[in-house]
Amino acid sequence: MGKIRVRFAPSPTGPLHIGGARSALFNYLLARQQGGTFILRSEDTDLERSSLESERNIIDSLRWLGITWDEGLEVGGEYGPYRQTERLPLYQEYAQKLLTNGQAYYCYCTEEELENERKSLVERGENPRYLGKCRALTLAERQAFERAGRKPTIRFRVPDKQTVVVNDLVRGQVSFESETIGDFVIVKSDGIPTYNYAVVIDDALMKITHVIRGEEHLSNTPRQILLYEALGLPKPEFAHVSLILGKDRSKMSKRHGATSIVAYQEAGYLPEALINFLVLLGWAPPGENEIFSLDELIQVFSLDRVAKNPAVFDLEKLKWLNGHYIRQSSLDRITNLAIPFLKQAGLVEEPITPEKYAWLKLVVEAVRDRLGALSEIVEHVKIFIHDEISLESDEAREVLREEQVPVVLELFKSKLAAMDRLDVESSKVLLKQLTKETKLGGKKVYMPIRVALTGQTHGTDLYYLFPILGRDRCLKRLTYCQKHYLTLE
Repeated sequence: MGKIRVRFAPSPTGPLHIGGARSALFNYLLARQQGGTFILRSEDTDLERSSLESERNIIDSLRWLGITWDEGLEVGGEYGPYRQTERLPLYQEYAQKLLTNGQAYYCYCTEEELENERKSLVERGENPRYLGKCRALTLAERQAFERAGRKPTIRFRVPDKQTVVVNDLVRGQVSFESETIGDFVIVKSDGIPTYNYAVVIDDALMKITHVIRGEEHLSNTPRQILLYEALGLPKPEFAHVSLILGKDRSKMSKRHGATSIVAYQEAGYLPEALINFLVLLGWAPPGENEIFSLDELIQVFSLDRVAKNPAVFDLEKLKWLNGHYIRQSSLDRITNLAIPFLKQAGLVEEPITPEKYAWLKLVVEAVRDRLGALSEIVEHVKIFIHDEISLESDEAREVLREEQVPVVLELFKSKLAAMDRLDVESSKVLLKQLTKETKLGGKKVYMPIRVALTGQTHGTDLYYLFPILGRDRCLKRLTYCQKHYLTLE
């Protein structure tokens, strides 16, 4: 077939969906691996719902993910234009060809008539389809409908008693009988082409060799194959990837997690984590490794490892992957990405001076091992900001009632007050001195200090906590704890 040409052709009726992003990724990976061409189109013929805002969101989301294209929107190419609304004369030309050859006809049925026909078929237990009422209208009948003000659609004449075979690269051979399809609309009464028709013209004229898309489009494929054959156009190869389900095995929806890429971006997920997660939704890597960069995926991706079975969207797995990439990233990168979340929560204010940035960088270093998404940093940072500490649990209260606590806190307080420099290394030295001088185990020393400084029994390592709070704030909190909690019975 020659050089591979694939495309992603979303309808710009909303932000880029998880399923759409996965389809774009699979197409991109195949094109890059095979040295082919990846094209981005816009199927914007849903005039009521399509918007340039949605198109912009899709473009920005793909670029954020690192998915680039060789032809199409904002890039151009020899097979443009790449928006369907800018290609209407092409669709009209091929529709006229079908009308002239008797492979399509004008249909004057009203919405009410079609709905009654649909209900009747459903009541009889039959597949809803158009039964061909307008298939053989005479010129006089057509003229009468037009005088009555009816605007016709154009329907494709589906051949009788024909088996349509889809040789799917993922699902194998899938057959459909033409009797179950019914003559379908290819051009609506306002002159706008339908999806099943326009996509055939676009894919053929743009020389698309492989169509990789979601399983929900499999039922559309026989209609498209019939159109390719009627127009004498070369058919691409088809690959329909599995549905994405929630953990309860129902169709992916907002109750399973956000459904748009931008929502995950805004929640502090990294693009490399999304890419890694998306590729595992329906593709099985060779070997045990599940961590892949985009460049690594280009090397190992193949359609023959795409599964037929539905993929399950597991938010916890995405968080795990995101946590991995947060830990692997540079501190500067994660700090810069975290700052907007802290600003929005009112925990950090402008200007971000070099001193404040250094402090934020230390905070990120201290807490990033516990982050599944960067937005979670807000909850971890709150404890560093306010000085009136409240005990979080009965367990914390019991810690402060232990007999060694007054001695430990007073020794810690005196040593802290005498320190000229408080950083991670000096904090580690201080902790060793405390255990040595008190002749107590680490837990007997470290736990009451943690509770006194934070009110919590778990959290940031103490050698990060001390420099993050700073000497004066640590002393202030220790004094507050001694005054309000060590006197409790």
